[in-house]
Amino acid sequence: MNKKNKYIITIVGTTAIGKTALGIKVANYFNCEIISADSRQFFKEMNIGTAVPTKEEQRQVKHHFIQNLSIFENYSVGDFEKDALHKIKELHINNDFIVLLGGSGLYIDAVLKGLDYFPKVDTLIRENLKQDLAKNGIETLQNRLKKLDIVSYKTIEINNPQRLIRALEICIGSGKPYSLFLNKEKGIERNFKSIKIGLTAERQLIYKRINKRVDFMVEKGLVVEAKKLHQFKHLNALKTVGYKELFTHFEDKITLDFAIEEIKKNTRRFAKRQITWFKRDPKIKWFDYTENHKNIINYLAPLL
Repeated sequence: MNKKNKYIITIVGTTAIGKTALGIKVANYFNCEIISADSRQFFKEMNIGTAVPTKEEQRQVKHHFIQNLSIFENYSVGDFEKDALHKIKELHINNDFIVLLGGSGLYIDAVLKGLDYFPKVDTLIRENLKQDLAKNGIETLQNRLKKLDIVSYKTIEINNPQRLIRALEICIGSGKPYSLFLNKEKGIERNFKSIKIGLTAERQLIYKRINKRVDFMVEKGLVVEAKKLHQFKHLNALKTVGYKELFTHFEDKITLDFAIEEIKKNTRRFAKRQITWFKRDPKIKWFDYTENHKNIINYLAPLL
């Protein structure tokens, strides 16, 4: 069939907003499969703390890039772009539709638009930033980014050392804000069309849903899961919300109750950054999270 008849139905939104449930309904309607662009759900050792779709949900619709890697593997957004495009090409042979699902804006953009171009910078800058991180802690780097690039400070995952250092090294090495290089028109033409929809809710309601999800994770055994992974805390995959707070607890620096409250707080902050990221995209059609899925499908069908 003509390449122009191939589509990616992209569903975005904050954590705990209901993307998985909607994605399954949409995929079932269009009889297609789901590509996950949630970078936290790539790793098979991280199950409870990343809210991986349940076995029942995965039985309803075939999901790709769910727990397909180990935390011991190095995997970048560039790797995901390459792998996802290969999978899209493969799936589009027999189906005109694919659902792309996730809350990781950078990974969504990599698939739909390609990666942004960044100037080369002196590798010594990165080494100095790593030393600064080890000596003075992540907050020092966060404050530095806040001064150099407030836009990136508000949008990237600043609790992720790897992404924080990447933004800072570009700021320092180029003398320009990291955000200045993002979301440029790259002239890349994909062999598919993209329709973007987003789920939203009032912020306080999102926060309540996040708090409830964290409590559910704890009930399901998040503390035990994190305990097993504590010895690998130096790995990039584990420097993420839901695990790093519990690692601090295991080292007797904070109580368990405080660690759980920190998970909730940091997840709410992450959601705030997700909102900021996605709201910049005028091509996303927003729906309230309570919207009947049939109405959303009725919106999509004439566009495809």
